[in-house]
This record gives sequence, structure tokens and C-alpha cells, in this order.
Amino acid sequence: MTEEIQPIHNTENKIFVAGHRGMVGAAILRQLQEAGFGNIVTRTHRHLDLTNQQATREFFQNEGIDQVVLAAARVGGIQANDSYPAEFIYENLQIATNVIHEAWRAGVRHILFLGSSCIYPKLAPQPIREEYLLTGPLEPTNEPYAVAKIAGIKLCEAYNRQFGVHFRSVMPTNLYGPGDSYDLVGSHVIPAMIRKFHLARLASEKDWAAIRRNARIYGAIPADVLAALDLDENFQSIHDAAPKVPLWGSGTPRREFLHVDDMARACVYVMGMPASHFALPAPSFLNVGSGIDHTIAETAALVAEVVGFTGKIQFDTEKPDGTPQKLMDNSRLRQLGWHPHYSLRDGLRHAYDDYLARLE
Repeated sequence: MTEEIQPIHNTENKIFVAGHRGMVGAAILRQLQEAGFGNIVTRTHRHLDLTNQQATREFFQNEGIDQVVLAAARVGGIQANDSYPAEFIYENLQIATNVIHEAWRAGVRHILFLGSSCIYPKLAPQPIREEYLLTGPLEPTNEPYAVAKIAGIKLCEAYNRQFGVHFRSVMPTNLYGPGDSYDLVGSHVIPAMIRKFHLARLASEKDWAAIRRNARIYGAIPADVLAALDLDENFQSIHDAAPKVPLWGSGTPRREFLHVDDMARACVYVMGMPASHFALPAPSFLNVGSGIDHTIAETAALVAEVVGFTGKIQFDTEKPDGTPQKLMDNSRLRQLGWHPHYSLRDGLRHAYDDYLARLE
């Protein structure tokens, strides 16, 4: 029999959601509000730079925070991680060390730190259990980001052990959903696919005005994508050829995806767990995933179906595939009563509806 889940906070507690404008932070904020938590504190980067230790210290000293959800991070897909490794390790290390240490100095005893599935070894046995952390080399393309996230987990563990606080972490799989970034240079797999397939559908319909509007709202369209769409820099057809959707790699790697609202529900759920679930020798963190993975090619076909594009998908095998498979073992969390609500197909429809709504 598992111990009954009891909240370690009440609805009057003052909760700081760091990173509330990001996709994950915004979803957690919505879930907390729906659960009746009304005393929630947020700050934009303009008003609080969490990479600045003094500013972070003053914030915690002045605000009387009871609990922290640390969802703030510099994030991006494989291309962004590969292009900006210094920024990814520096900024994420600074955010983790400043928030965790300064929150503790100010008397905060409850922190939920959000990590990432990339903390695990590149060739970890599948599905990936929490115990596999630090048992092998990381995937090189996102190693700097992963190292920063591992440091955050270990900070939480060290403060728990030395000071008796209740800092815990969750490791989400690949997330998608409302509020995602559709920047084709820095976005993750699913949002990049949604936008590319949508643009390809518009190009096949010769809706040049809609493509221009898309670029104004969601950002520049890279040259390789324009070429695959048979478009010049003015979004006009070059050869009147059928548009294709370019994707990195071979399409064979397997990935697990989770709707961000399911992740947010898991976070609020984990915040309410008693400390005994995270006491040694158990890991101080929990995997959060759907438990189902798909090849990139299968995922692309499903996105194409949802978007309504019936043309060709062009895989660029000169580009890296990344980790061959990343499937999380979320049995610990499932045994405690949590499970995802969205199937991948339904989640993609929800995400695409949000994508279209932002174009209106």
C-alpha cells in the first residue's frame, strides 16, 4: 500500500512560479490556478533576471515565498543546443544555483525543479529508469544543457541531505502543446514539424499571403525550408514544383512525447507528495512521460495527417539524428496514481488548434 498523497502546501501558500511565460511554466500556472491556488507570484525576465545572484537574493528576501516551482530555463531543440552550447550551460547553471540557494537562504523548504530527459546517458537501457543517471556518456549535441540540469538535481539532493528541506525534481520527456515556440531555428521536434507541415500545405495551396503572415507572427523561415517549399525570399514559387517538408536526420530515432498540460498536472501532483517518496535510497526525482514512443518518421506522418498535408517528407541524412531512443520509465509516478490524459493524436490536434489560433 502506498502512502496517501497529502499536499505539502495549502492554497494560501505563496508560490513563486519561475518561468511562467514559457510553455511549461504557463501550463503549471494554469493548473495551480484551476486547483485553487490564488497566492501565486510571477516575474518576467525584465523585472527579475534569475542569472543575477544579487537580484535573486533580494527577491527572495523581500517576497516571503513559501514554495518555488523552478521552470525557468534556456531551452531549444537540437539545432539551438548545438549552436549555442556556452549560453545553454552558463544560463541554466546560473538559474539553478541562484534560485535554489537563495530560496533556501530565505527559508523556503519546498522547491520543485524541472529537469529534462536529456540528463540520461545517450545509450541508456530502454525504458530509462531514474537509477540510470550518471551511468554513461551524454548525447554530445545537448551535453551542456544536460550537465546544467544534472547540477540542479544534485543541488536539490545536497540541500535535502544537509539541511533537511524538501527539494524534489521531475524529469519530463519531450513536451509540446499550447504556448510552444515555433521558431524554426530554436524549436523542438513537434512544433517545428507543425509549422513546416502547415507552411507546406499553404505553399501547395499557393496561399502566399498566408505564408507572409506566418513569417510575421512566427518568425523567419530558414533558407533550407524555403527551398524545400519551392519559394524564394519573397515567398513566391520558383519552379512551380510540389512543396516538400525537410526534416533533420534519418527519421529512425524513437521519441516519446507528452502534452504540456499532462506535464503540468504531474508537477502539481508531485508537489503534493510526502517527502518519504524522495528519501534515500530512492532517487530525489521522478520521470514524467507518456510511456509510449514513436519514430520521428511515424511522428511526422501523424503531424502531416493532423495538419492536412499530403505531400513528400524529405529527410536530410547529413544532419545528426541525436540519441537513437529516449523512452522514459515512469512506473514510479504511475504507481502513485498519476497518468497522462492525452493520446499523441489528440494532443497534436490540441496543439495545432493553438497554433492556428495564434495566427488569427
